[in-house]
Amino acid sequence: MFNVNFLKDLLERAIWTGAQAFLAVFTVGDMASAKAAGVAAVGAGISVLKSVVATSIGDSNSAATLKG
Repeated sequence: MFNVNFLKDLLERAIWTGAQAFLAVFTVGDMASAKAAGVAAVGAGISVLKSVVATSIGDSNSAATLKG
């Protein structure tokens, strides 16, 4: 389950989710940078959790929920 490709996939998804959450909250919500970063960190953490759970739903070598 935790091979190199899976970990790269997980990391990429978490980074992009965090960046998207930060930009969404910062631009639309007009929150302070620290609060927006906190929301983004929670989003990235949820992405990591989803990726781990996805290994039992989809392809065990991927962070995707789709069977492949």
